Amino acid sequence: MSDEVLLFFDGHMDALPIYERLEGKILGRWPGTKVEVRKTQISFKNRHLFACASFLPVRRKGERPEGFLTVTFGLGRPVYDGRIAVTVEAAPGRWTHHVLVGSPEEIDGALLAWIGEAYRFSEGKR
Repeated sequence: MSDEVLLFFDGHMDALPIYERLEGKILGRWPGTKVEVRKTQISFKNRHLFACASFLPVRRKGERPEGFLTVTFGLGRPVYDGRIAVTVEAAPGRWTHHVLVGSPEEIDGALLAWIGEAYRFSEGKR
């Protein structure tokens, strides 16, 4: 775990185990992935950004777990699922999805399948 990542989680250490599992799964499945830590998000990139982790509050305070991470990914189609808090068409044919994750166990096959689709979608961009 880099110092940059630890600094990003300063004040949100309860969400660090969620991120550790997310990063481990992404880097394990897509080894060439670059991790870029910014002020408001941690981005996962191949040629382009395909997923990110942040503290974006996509649900009201009373509807969020105490320690949470928002996982965002982009697809060429909308996905409507109870786990996806927000789906928006950010640009024609490009849909952004936000998933509120409250525990490491929620980094599961379904979420990783969407992230995998986002990985392939981003590779196809010009």
